[in-house]
Amino acid sequence: MILSVNHVRQILRQHYPREEAAALARLLCCEVLEQRSTDYWLGKDITLSEHQAAEVTNILHRLSQHEPIQYILGHTTFRGYDFAVKPGVLIPRPETAGLVGYVVQSLPEGATLLDMGTGSGCIALSIAKERPDCRVTAWDLSTTALHMAALNRDCLGVSVVLQQRDVLTYEPAPDERFDCIVSNPPYVRQQERAEMDANVLNWEPPEALFVPDDDPLLFYRHIARLGQRLLNEGGQLWLEINQALGQETAQLLSHAGYQEPRIIRDAYHNNRFIHTHTL
Repeated sequence: MILSVNHVRQILRQHYPREEAAALARLLCCEVLEQRSTDYWLGKDITLSEHQAAEVTNILHRLSQHEPIQYILGHTTFRGYDFAVKPGVLIPRPETAGLVGYVVQSLPEGATLLDMGTGSGCIALSIAKERPDCRVTAWDLSTTALHMAALNRDCLGVSVVLQQRDVLTYEPAPDERFDCIVSNPPYVRQQERAEMDANVLNWEPPEALFVPDDDPLLFYRHIARLGQRLLNEGGQLWLEINQALGQETAQLLSHAGYQEPRIIRDAYHNNRFIHTHTL
């Protein structure tokens, strides 16, 4: 079978904006079918085996249903590392990679760090990879997420302790202490669903995304509570936040006893992170 690159682009444009369709077409042709980039940009046809033809048909169908390409391929790139992902685990975002960069630069030598709600493990494992001097622990409630994080941990060859914990109910042991806590908790309000793309809304785990409209800072309140018991003196707290609720989140942390919460913008100039510390 002969596959026309231009035909692939045209099919995808029926379901996606032009730029996104082009990016997906390039992934399909260059990553899945291993076409050379120069041949792709020249629009050269691809000769497919029977197996490859069936694979392309399946992928194009799944993309037409707006299934995320990361789930279809089974992996994604985060800070230059390859992470396995599958339905039931949130897909790592570029904005979160920026959070990791800030944390990596701020950690003192030999620090202990806790990642609350680790998902695929992208935050905890990247920090462990880039700061092997630090001791990293990661929590998640989901057994699916913990399994995926363990798989990624083994593939990256780092040492991270994975624990099943519910940040909404967990009571720390007296000897549990950390120098830094980082978290990208659920923060999308139900009222924001209408603004979301179908590939997120219909496919990614809602429990990792959404919070009630009447209590949008639910997870931040509990993280703040836990942080006051888990953080060492002067311990750091780094959070990814809803860009529309930056001031409210900073105020919550101030009222919880944290010092000088600082809102930081992401690469797209949106209020995206907060950094603060204990006394």
